[in-house]
Amino acid sequence: MQVSRRSQVDPFIVMDVMEAAAKAEASGRHIIHMEVGQPSTPAPVGARAALASAMEEGALGYTVALGLPELRRGIADLYQRWYGLTISPERIVVTAGSSAAFLLAFTALFDAKDRVGLGLPGYPSYRQILRALSLQDVGIETAAANRFQPVPSDLEGQNLDGLIVASPANPSGTMLSRDALADLIQACDANGTKFISDEIYHGIQYEGRAISALEISDDVYVINSFSKYFSMTGWRIGWMVVPEDHVRTVERLAQNMFICAPHAAQVAALGALSCEAETEANLEVYKANRALMLEELPKAGFTRIAPPDGAFYIYADVSEYTDDSLAFASEILDEAGVAVTPGLDFDAGRGGQWLRFSYARSTADMAEGIKRLAAYMAKRFPDHEVGA
Repeated sequence: MQVSRRSQVDPFIVMDVMEAAAKAEASGRHIIHMEVGQPSTPAPVGARAALASAMEEGALGYTVALGLPELRRGIADLYQRWYGLTISPERIVVTAGSSAAFLLAFTALFDAKDRVGLGLPGYPSYRQILRALSLQDVGIETAAANRFQPVPSDLEGQNLDGLIVASPANPSGTMLSRDALADLIQACDANGTKFISDEIYHGIQYEGRAISALEISDDVYVINSFSKYFSMTGWRIGWMVVPEDHVRTVERLAQNMFICAPHAAQVAALGALSCEAETEANLEVYKANRALMLEELPKAGFTRIAPPDGAFYIYADVSEYTDDSLAFASEILDEAGVAVTPGLDFDAGRGGQWLRFSYARSTADMAEGIKRLAAYMAKRFPDHEVGA
């Protein structure tokens, strides 16, 4: 039996790195994880307590497709607290992680063969989900001068049906200013290009505040998640905000594709919304890790770094050492016991010369990881002058 052509998507390389790291750990090695964008902290105490209580009170069955009404109201309150925005809970769709939101958004907005732009480097699953839906992913090579974010001039002549952007971005951690985001939204509006804003790293920023596309326009799709700021990756719970006249379309798709997001995860997510002290404490750890990485990675030989404003990643140019980041990352895992992600995951054209380092784990782990990296680099490139 043959599989479909559209099923032939590329692997998610970071997941392959995770698997290789797990095999190394199973053999008895101690691995420092700088590969996956996953907090080492558990879901907030309030999230776990809410679920424990709900499990004792009764069955957790199907919810309505759009999500628990009280969770949608809680998310609307979050927009008021974070951005000063009044968002109707009716526009909020609770999803099985941001991944389900991407599927719903791309299905609701585009027809087969439509062209959807995305900045490179960028989150790899955008491309693969688009391809699996018989859509054309249009990679837009962003420039370091633009902080690896697309700008309106990049869109000229592309004939795009849609554009997806992320701020803070993965893998670079860079953010769009309000003016830069507004310029992109206006350029898309002028050309009939549908705009999707991936905001799953909002809340994790270090200098200034992340701007939501909803502060600029209501005629956009916004996708967010409890995975990162709320430290709930494995719970698979996210949300999207859509224009009012799109709600029923998305609801019908959600009913048939997913029935609903997991009830248990929705209960926990509602509990997490009231755990700001705990989530802000996690942010302080990321701040400390970021400062440590920015100071110590150059000393280890990784001197060409995209300046991260948010998220928990360092994207480093390693072209002075290799043009095969996949092999380089594999060697670092084998020799140093540190798992890092090849840039090929994020940019098939230029990613062979880049690595991504995640600093989502404990500060002690990050310090140990950098120590190992420095020792490996000194041994592997003994004649290289750091900073040269």
